[in-house]
Amino acid sequence: MRVGSFVLAAQFPGQGEGEALHRAVRSAEVAEESGLDTVWLAEHHFVPYGTCPSAVTLAAMLLGRTRRLRVGTAVSVLPTAHPVALGEQAALLHVASGGRFSLGLGRGGPWVDLEVFGAGLEAYERGFPEALDLLLRWLREPSVGADGERYRFREVPVVPRPTEALTEAAGPEVVVACTSPASVRLAAERGLPMLLGMHVGDEEKAEMVALWRRHARAAGRTSAEIEDAAHVSAGVCQIADRRADAAETLLKAMPGWLKQGLDAHVTVDGRERRMRDPLAYTELLCGLHPVGTPRLCADRLAATSERTGISRFALLVEGSGDLAATEENVRRLGAEVLPQLT
Repeated sequence: MRVGSFVLAAQFPGQGEGEALHRAVRSAEVAEESGLDTVWLAEHHFVPYGTCPSAVTLAAMLLGRTRRLRVGTAVSVLPTAHPVALGEQAALLHVASGGRFSLGLGRGGPWVDLEVFGAGLEAYERGFPEALDLLLRWLREPSVGADGERYRFREVPVVPRPTEALTEAAGPEVVVACTSPASVRLAAERGLPMLLGMHVGDEEKAEMVALWRRHARAAGRTSAEIEDAAHVSAGVCQIADRRADAAETLLKAMPGWLKQGLDAHVTVDGRERRMRDPLAYTELLCGLHPVGTPRLCADRLAATSERTGISRFALLVEGSGDLAATEENVRRLGAEVLPQLT
């Protein structure tokens, strides 16, 4: 089982953006010290829900500060980035880090980001498959040209070529955030593992894995590809000596962050988007994920793995909003939970 942290650089009420980013960096450094497998970095624009606007930039910094830890994006928002530019960045990080970078990709939402970056709503609603395929070609071929609906350019060489790097993998791992049957099919047909959100439980994640496998088989993917697909389950982790104390920590801090963070989202076309009730959402997360004693947390992770077939986890560890508490949470995850999973 491979357990990592999920870092949003969340800005809690009363905190500055620098404080949120410092906590994000420190939690990643402590993750390496504590034996965690990966740090997954979220990307958001113009909202305190997450203060990291470029997951690949923060990933570069953390790869430079660590030696063993894998660092991934969860996710880089593809509709607001040029796929070749993002592909170049991914190839650079893959080669320079010795293969420790994972590129997580997603569609994002219909937010004002699409207006600011000039992508337009079309890039969100219809353009993701074209952009994804172009990016994958960039990571796998020696030269690439494009003649699609959105991207058209003459053939150019790929520099640096990630497939020529003397690393364990042929190129950077690519993971796709999936929230719908359409995105599951998209990932499966390309043989790409899924990142499944923390808002859904084991039963729904198991159904999505089963659907991915059906589409992968229909697309001609090999049995080995299907069995070895390293899907990632996002969740929340808060450790305490009593479950009530762990839940209380999150229930005190997370609703305020969720309210100000979710309320700040603005749609590009004025459509109404119903946001979750912050307190009810926090209670849901406490019930779905490893929140409680080390033994309970280990059992919950093991149960999720058994029910879903997923053995990789990206766990939000900063739910307290406090730097010292976050560091302690990560250290306890490494020292008291991970040994029970081996």
